[in-house]
Amino acid sequence: MKDKYKLIGPAYDFLSGIYSGKSIHNCKVAMLEVENVNPGDKILFAGVGHGKDAIRAAELGADVTVVDLSETMLKKFQDGLNKTNPNLKIRQIHSDILKVEEFEQYDMVVANFFLNVFYEDMMLQILEHLIKLAKPEAKIVVGDFSYPTGNIVTRALKNAYWFIAVSIFWVMANNAVHKIYNYPEHMEKLGLKVQDKKYFSLLKLNAYWSVMAQKEV
Repeated sequence: MKDKYKLIGPAYDFLSGIYSGKSIHNCKVAMLEVENVNPGDKILFAGVGHGKDAIRAAELGADVTVVDLSETMLKKFQDGLNKTNPNLKIRQIHSDILKVEEFEQYDMVVANFFLNVFYEDMMLQILEHLIKLAKPEAKIVVGDFSYPTGNIVTRALKNAYWFIAVSIFWVMANNAVHKIYNYPEHMEKLGLKVQDKKYFSLLKLNAYWSVMAQKEV
């Protein structure tokens, strides 16, 4: 399996900090609070990256599984786990998420800054697959760049901010270049009920959001 993140993966967290301050990190952990995560909950993180959000979920007592196609990212995740809490047991799967067929096994499925890697048709296919992995009434969480709203200047600034980031990842990892996705709209079309949205600002712009939806019975 080709590792697209071999070059940019080791610097991923550093670059996100430079680009967003703490906003990306805060977005990733926004829904991982005690009111949403119970001890023993089975939680899947798709495209885990460096995985500080997954570590937080495990610290809350969740039974955590992480999936990533990039060996580089899984190595960085393990390095971070060794430094922060080496006693935590977190299951790691080195695979394409579409090959994970543990259907209706998870109380929460998290895709933070993962779905934006793909063109829209593939993104929808993966989102639909993630929903199948979730139990009935499970939570689906997506953290990412927020859909542009507001006046024409605000929308233009948000789009410019996004295209700088997506261009870097297109050059370094051959990720897809596309518009910002309206995740709540796509989630509702796939039968989910959106329960919560939390926004995270950069220079007074709502640059990021975490969206939590629930799967129907």
